[in-house]
Amino acid sequence: MQYALLIYGDEKVWADRDEREKRQNSERHAKYMAMLRSRNAMLGGEQLSPSATATTVRNGADGVGVTDGPYAETAEQIGGFYLIEAADLDEAIELARQLPEPIVEIRPLVYHPKS
Repeated sequence: MQYALLIYGDEKVWADRDEREKRQNSERHAKYMAMLRSRNAMLGGEQLSPSATATTVRNGADGVGVTDGPYAETAEQIGGFYLIEAADLDEAIELARQLPEPIVEIRPLVYHPKS
């Protein structure tokens, strides 16, 4: 089964890190990706640009609205994600626990049959 591991954090805290801290974080993620690859669990993943670069599209009865920025102001933003393969939620939790980030949301992907 495929799962998205969504990494949450405070962008202000990230921006305040010095180059050494950012490099160390990148090294931790490189080790994590190597572990996922060794288990054939790594399907993809990327760091996301800051939420201020987001564009939100709202489809509604009155038409389509496009606004700059995230949908809502939050204390924590999605900073990146991994797409993984895991046998079940227990394995996905075990893999998420090893991710070097304090907050990780696990979301199973929904499969849609092809017509």
